[in-house]
Amino acid sequence: MKRSRSSNQQCSIARAMDVVGDRWSILLLREAYYGTRRFDEFQYYLGVAPNILSARLKKFVDLGMMTRTPLPEHSGRHEYVLTKKGRDFFPTYLALKKWGDDWLAEPAGPQVVFKDRTSGQQIEIPPPLSARGKPLQLEDIEIVPGTGAVPFNRERFGGQLARDISIKLKRTRGVLRKSQKKR
Repeated sequence: MKRSRSSNQQCSIARAMDVVGDRWSILLLREAYYGTRRFDEFQYYLGVAPNILSARLKKFVDLGMMTRTPLPEHSGRHEYVLTKKGRDFFPTYLALKKWGDDWLAEPAGPQVVFKDRTSGQQIEIPPPLSARGKPLQLEDIEIVPGTGAVPFNRERFGGQLARDISIKLKRTRGVLRKSQKKR
């Protein structure tokens, strides 16, 4: 498989966007989560050109997000089934859907909701939680170098550069908080 420019970056987000960052890839995964498995069904529900659909399905098979299995009753036809890797993207898909429902849905509300099969209750997407279960906001989260950090990111998130930026952010937050109180 041809490597993209992002695959050479030391950033999991850039690499993930190479896999799912275009409209048709996300929508194809949506349909797979809805239970769609056959090429003609994907094409029907998405309204996507066959060449684009073929390319996205091939990409997902090549990357191990789906398997392509021949259908015994239809010679030459296949079904596409999510692998563990493809299923593991589901929480990310739900978070993206929640953001779209919260900020972009029509006034009548979302087109579909997800419910727990056992309880029948609509599932909720929780915010990030602390180790003690406290909901966290962006301001509560610290970014530190990970175990695979390259020197640039170790300095950016753990060195003097990070400390200088942190001081500036604290000053800015203080100014913002004071100005917000005046409102």
